[in-house]
Amino acid sequence: MTETMLRVNDLVVDFSTPSGNLRAVDGVSLELSEGETFAIVGESGSGKSVFARTLIDLLAGNGSRSGSIEVGGRNIDELTRSERKHFFGVEVAMVFQDPMTSLNPVKRIDAQLTEAMRYHLDMSKSEAKDRAIWLLKQVHIPSPEKRLRQYPHELSGGMRQRVVIAMALACEPRLLIADEPTTALDVTVQKSILDLLDELRVDRKMSMILITHDLGVARGRADRIGVMYAGRMMEVGATEALFSDMRHPYTQALLDSIPNPAMPSHSRLKPIPGRPPNLLDPPKGCAFAARCRHARYDCLEEAPPLDGPDGPEGHRWACFHPVGTPEGEAALAANLQDGETATGLPMNEVGELV
Repeated sequence: MTETMLRVNDLVVDFSTPSGNLRAVDGVSLELSEGETFAIVGESGSGKSVFARTLIDLLAGNGSRSGSIEVGGRNIDELTRSERKHFFGVEVAMVFQDPMTSLNPVKRIDAQLTEAMRYHLDMSKSEAKDRAIWLLKQVHIPSPEKRLRQYPHELSGGMRQRVVIAMALACEPRLLIADEPTTALDVTVQKSILDLLDELRVDRKMSMILITHDLGVARGRADRIGVMYAGRMMEVGATEALFSDMRHPYTQALLDSIPNPAMPSHSRLKPIPGRPPNLLDPPKGCAFAARCRHARYDCLEEAPPLDGPDGPEGHRWACFHPVGTPEGEAALAANLQDGETATGLPMNEVGELV
């Protein structure tokens, strides 16, 4: 039987700001099995990174959370202070977005790579150095002995990202969180980094959360996908089920906004109209209603729960008028007839928001 590696129940994260309370994560629940890759996708500002940092207990000073987080069957709130020191970075580790800011610019690579191993694994300096060389080989960095003596600025972006991955893997974590691990890298390096993460996950039977704004990356790498918007999960399901039978209008809008190489040259892109809601003053109903072509008046009054009783097992969505359902088609037809959605967004004769 596959072990549940991560269990998150009704996670809420708030930040106290001079302008008021900001709810960055709003009631997210998630289970992740051993060896599984779960991708979280969504626009910038949807709460993906805050959710990830909360899992490793990295909240800013003005942040607070409620809900429970269990990693490997252990509730992180029940860990003692000394246990916490050897839990984060050992049981669960994270690859951050920007390798240049994740690495100390005034320390050589060897000092940064061996520090965690000496602290958490009680290794001698020579043992930690030998393991650091082995780790750099694992992430396919050539001449690892030479690289250990270099500073971050002497390495390329791809190499710096591989060093950050090596640091995250140094203590053999059971859960790896990769937050936009290919940000600012060219396409060939992106593929190499993603291939490496997948290879290491399989070899080590490690669970992984992959955070990305790229649905194409998520489709090629994840077992399951969660679509996040305004701090909430809008749709969750097995990767192929979600792509072949997507239900939430936001998921569809994200997919439609991706450039399609099969389209004729100079074809217009389809951006998502409007902008995400102000989380200091969130809407009463569905957070996506103000940008949704399916939106009706009930969407403005109540936030739909994340469910999907008629979908495949594990496929859930938070929408009263889902794509591809009689309710969704009826809502779209009503909006077409009115020439606008319930939120006042104008529509053209083929149902596109204008």
